[in-house]
Amino acid sequence: MINKLTTLLFRFAALTCWAFSITSCAVRKTADLTYQSATKNLPEQQLDVYAPRKVKSPRPVLVFIHGGNWNSGKKSQYWPMGRNFARKGIVTVIIDYPLSPAANYDDMAKASAKAVQWTVENIGKYGGDTSRLYLSGHSAGGHLAALIGLDDGYFKALSMKNPAAGLVLIDAAGLDMYNYLLEKKYDTDNTYIKTFTNDPKVWKKASPRYFLRENMPPMLIYRGGETYESIEKSTEAFMADYRKFVPNPRYKVLEGKKHVPMIVQFFFPWNRHFPEIVKFVERGEKEQE
Repeated sequence: MINKLTTLLFRFAALTCWAFSITSCAVRKTADLTYQSATKNLPEQQLDVYAPRKVKSPRPVLVFIHGGNWNSGKKSQYWPMGRNFARKGIVTVIIDYPLSPAANYDDMAKASAKAVQWTVENIGKYGGDTSRLYLSGHSAGGHLAALIGLDDGYFKALSMKNPAAGLVLIDAAGLDMYNYLLEKKYDTDNTYIKTFTNDPKVWKKASPRYFLRENMPPMLIYRGGETYESIEKSTEAFMADYRKFVPNPRYKVLEGKKHVPMIVQFFFPWNRHFPEIVKFVERGEKEQE
C-alpha cells in the first residue's frame, strides 16, 4: 500500500535521480495525453510518453502500469523510470487508471487495455515499434498488466488483437486473487472486496493465474525475496502453473528486496536489471522451452 513513508521514499529516489541526471535532455517527455474520456462514473484518464529524442529506427515500446493497492498511486511518481528506459532506447508509456472504490478491477483492466489501444494507434509518432510492444507493471499494476496480457477478452472488446509481445512483471500482486480472498474471508467494507466484489466467480475471473495457456506472450518475472507473504504465495502458485507451459521461465527472485524497493530500484539508471529488460524487449524473444 502506498502510505506516507512510501511516498517519501519515492520522492527521495526521484530527487536523487534528478540530481545525478546529466543526460535527461536526450529524452522527450509528452505528458497528460488523454486516452479515455470521462464517463458518468469515472474521470478522464491520461498517460505520459517518454521517448528518445534521436531515433534512427523504430524502438521497442514498454507500457507501464503503476501499483498502489488498486486504490492509490499516480503516473507522475514514475518519471525517473520513464526517463531511464527512454535513455536506454525504449519508448515508455506510463499510464494512470481509475482507482478503487470508484472503480473495480474490471474498470481498471478495461482502462489499461484502452491505454494500450491508444499506444498502438499513436506511438509511431514518438518513434515506437508496435510489433515490439511490452506490458509491464508493479504490484497492482503487475496484476493488471498480467490480466490484460493473458485474457484476450479485453482486447477483443476493443475489436483488436492482443498486441502484447511480452510481459515484464515486477513483484506483481494479485496473480491468484481467488485463493487469497477465499482464505482471508474479508468483510464487505474491505478495500479488496470493493475492488474485486464478494463473488468467488469474479475472483477467479480477475486472477491471471487462470488464463495461462499455450502460445501466451513470453514473460520476464521479478519477485522480491522479502516481499509481502501474499505476493510470494500468489506468485509461486502462478509460477507452478506457468512451468507446465514454460519449463524454464525467466523468473528472478531478488534476494533481500522488499516490495517497494522492487520498483524504486528502477528510478536509478545504473540498476543492474535494466540490461535484462532491454535485452528482452529488444529481441522480442519467444518463450524458453
